[in-house]
Order: sequence, then C-alpha cells, then structure tokens
Amino acid sequence: VPADAAMHVALASSLASLVLTAAASARAHHRRGSVLWPTVAWMVPGVLLGGVLGSRFAIALDDDVLRWCVAGYCFVIAAQMLLSKPYVEAGTVAAPRGPGYTLAGGGIGIVSAIVGIGGGSLTVPLLVWRGVSPVRAVGTSSACGIFIGIGSALGYALQAPAGAVALPGAFGYVYLPAALGVALASVFAAPYGTRLAHAISGQSLKRVFAAFLLLVGMAFAYSALT
Repeated sequence: VPADAAMHVALASSLASLVLTAAASARAHHRRGSVLWPTVAWMVPGVLLGGVLGSRFAIALDDDVLRWCVAGYCFVIAAQMLLSKPYVEAGTVAAPRGPGYTLAGGGIGIVSAIVGIGGGSLTVPLLVWRGVSPVRAVGTSSACGIFIGIGSALGYALQAPAGAVALPGAFGYVYLPAALGVALASVFAAPYGTRLAHAISGQSLKRVFAAFLLLVGMAFAYSALT
C-alpha cells in the first residue's frame, strides 16, 4: 500500500470488515435479547448517510491529520468513559426511538467514517445516558455498526480518486484481502466477546473499553510522531 494512502486504506478496510464483524456480534447479542431493534431502525438512515459523508471528508485529509484525528478521538472518549458517573440500573427501559436518533445516527456515522470505528464509543454512551443498560447499549451499537460499515466502505470505495491504490483486490481505498481476513477471524471471535460483555458489570465494561481506547490512541499518536 502506498505510504500516502496507507491511513485511508486502513480506515476504509477496517470499516469494510466491520460489516461482517458487527453482524456476528449483533447476532450473538440478539440471541441474548440485548439488541433494541426499534432504536436501530431509527438510527440506520442517519448512520448510512453519515458514513458516506464522513468518508468523503476523510478522503480530503492528509495521512498524518487522520492519524491525529484517530488518536485524539480515542483519548477524548476514553476520558469520558473513565470520568463518567457509574451506571445505576434503572430497570427495563423502552427502546429509545424518534427522529432525534436519526440525526444522532448521522453524526455518529460521520465521526465513525473519519476515525474508522463502528460507532460504539458514541452510540453506547448515548443510549446509556437515555437509560439503557450498558450491555443492551453494546448490543444495539453492534447492530448499528453493520450499517456504519456499509455506508462508510461504499463511500471510501466509490469516492476515492481514480487509481488511488493500484493493488489487486483494491476498490477505491477498500483493500478487500485485508478486510476479509480481519472479518473472517472476527466472526469467530465475536461470540466470545459477547459472552464476556454479559459476564462483567457495566462499570467494568466501561473501564475495559476505556483502556482499549487509550492503547489505540497511544499507538496512533506514536505512529504520527515517528
């Protein structure tokens, strides 16, 4: 992969792999009853459009700028997860719904396409803030991730400059061999992650997520400095 396109290809391929990864995770969560499908239905139009718009914006950014965007995003969300108040179980909450979630989905899709994630670090806090338990928020987020991946990957594939990556299996910035390799392994691993998410407390789940984001943020910051 050409050095000046490496970050774009990494983000695009990550988002393409998300389609299968998120589908496997959502399926596992659905079996445990932790996907709020009415909420997903309201968010899908927004995340699809946001994914296309966000990828268009990201394509115009330089490689190093994208690295710092990812690093900064990870640090901010990790801090938010660590400093937020402990979740207090409030009983069964009806699935949040309404046009406000379509708008929120648009913003989540845009940010996700720029930083190459499935939107869980935004969707989960949003739903928890609306009274949804963390494990159901994670399950619902994984279902939304399918459509974030579809919209973003299509954007990176169809809006890339002609001949951006001259490699067999590359469609725009999406490098299919990498995307499929990651996705196939993730499909097998996702049910174990779902099982773990249901086995630990909501507060512990937040800490694990925050620690992961800190590690990713440090890795990207280091790569941008070297």
